[in-house]
Amino acid sequence: MFKVISPGFSQECDRWLDALTTAKSLMPQCKWMQDVRIFEDGHLVWIYSRSHKYPQFVGAGTYDRLAKRFLLETIVDENAVEIRNDEELSN
Repeated sequence: MFKVISPGFSQECDRWLDALTTAKSLMPQCKWMQDVRIFEDGHLVWIYSRSHKYPQFVGAGTYDRLAKRFLLETIVDENAVEIRNDEELSN
């Protein structure tokens, strides 16, 4: 379970893709000395602030683990779309 937090905003997401998309949508609203954070099971894994040029992944191996999860979720989504399209064509 992921949780996206920024000043005045908090949302829980089941998937990394959803959490990352939500966090990226909040980035333009981030003012100086504010940040957008993603927690995974209560542990900080991703942070964006204006003080860094790019978002930061927190913890050893976090980037690799979340990149693999991103790929897996993307493949699952694409397969779900293909299955729906096949079902629509057969009806």
